[in-house]
Amino acid sequence: MLEQLQSYGFHLYTGSIVEKNGTTYCLARGTGGKILVIHGDAAGFDGEVQDALMFCPLTTGNAATLRQRLPWLIPQPLGLQTSAGCGDRLGLATPGHIRAVRAVETDIAPILAQQSKRENARTGRSPQQVMDDALWGVFQEGWRDPWGADADHLKTTDDVDICVAAGYTFFTIDPGAHVDNAAHTAAGGVLREKFAALPWPQLEDTAESMRTRYRGSEKTIEDFTLVFDEESLLRAACKYGRAIAHTVRMYRHLKMAKGELPFDLEVSVDETETPTSPLEHIFIVEELKRMGVQWVSLAPRYVGEFEKGVDYIGDLDVFDVEFTKHAAIARALGPYKLSIHSGSDKFSIYPTMAKHTRRLAHLKTAGTSYLEALRAIAGVNPALFRDILTLARAHYDEDRATYHVSANVNKVPAPESLADEALAGVLDTFDGREVLHVTFGSVLDKYGERLLAVLDANEEAHYAALEAHFIKHLTPFK
Repeated sequence: MLEQLQSYGFHLYTGSIVEKNGTTYCLARGTGGKILVIHGDAAGFDGEVQDALMFCPLTTGNAATLRQRLPWLIPQPLGLQTSAGCGDRLGLATPGHIRAVRAVETDIAPILAQQSKRENARTGRSPQQVMDDALWGVFQEGWRDPWGADADHLKTTDDVDICVAAGYTFFTIDPGAHVDNAAHTAAGGVLREKFAALPWPQLEDTAESMRTRYRGSEKTIEDFTLVFDEESLLRAACKYGRAIAHTVRMYRHLKMAKGELPFDLEVSVDETETPTSPLEHIFIVEELKRMGVQWVSLAPRYVGEFEKGVDYIGDLDVFDVEFTKHAAIARALGPYKLSIHSGSDKFSIYPTMAKHTRRLAHLKTAGTSYLEALRAIAGVNPALFRDILTLARAHYDEDRATYHVSANVNKVPAPESLADEALAGVLDTFDGREVLHVTFGSVLDKYGERLLAVLDANEEAHYAALEAHFIKHLTPFK
């Protein structure tokens, strides 16, 4: 088969070769791009037959049939196993992510299909396309261990249904729009009004009953004790009550949609204005448990700043103290994993996270893979990188609106001021990383086809950049 493909001018991805039940499958690359090649039983696949080989395009239909034949191409729930979400805005990064996991020689489970609804909209990719792109990467690299698929930052039941249909196994519920940030500092009278106005039927509770359960109660977690007084209860309930009600509704809808199929749930309240205190963490957990929600990971809003694509901003000692408490709560009231959103490039706090979670951790990354794609482009096609940087500088002020970033675009050098060999260095600066990170939608609108073509033609340079970057992310958690 190898000699036959070579005679046709194809390059064979040797890691993809698999023989099962008398049929051989592999991924090959020709002048028209990548293609699935089958020798043997090709029933159910769409393609063209030539000399006993069937050549199949990488379509959704062929991906679905291949999943049925090779079950390791189906994502799985990962439970409490240490995991890392490897977001892929471009649909080309999975081989680089897998190579990093292999290089670290770790049992960290990768989540290889992950994209938020916001990023779906900006990239023009559907949840099904994200899933299929991950499958082809898994197939190309011959990955046989469990891997996950994260339907990230879901806000509506319609979003849930689309991702259930696409076969996702990990569902991140984002009730951030229902968090009342004003309750964090509201005066007592305002708090009492907010508390009375909570959606008590949706919470399956009453104000009096909640007060009776919590007020004056002590929660001893390992070596510290927290007490719910009237004010702390009201602040926690008013801040997170509506978010909890929304999460319960989403969870119950998801459970019905999945039927008998298992899934992992993550609850995320990280994209809010104020940190989640340890006491609020306890309140969220106790209320979700009371209403029957089961989850494997939870993402509080930690102290400090988790901006996109850059290291942690804040006092490391304060973070250590607060994170220690959150990790203890997750062990005592779960166990469940603590999830770190906007987790890419937070190298200064990874050791703290790994130490205190005791490997009950989920690291979520997204845009950092796109940045490493740009690093590869800077090396192989400086002209394209210059065009991207020019556009990013022009669009940053507009595109930053829905992201938590603080870069100053005036600190990002104009491309004409840089020699070719200095272009990639922009990605090593705080301002350059954030400006390039949040402008990806504008870049893809104008340069998407060109960008993808360059990466496709230089895939080994792309994979090498990703592998090196993700080794640094995964090593502290191994």
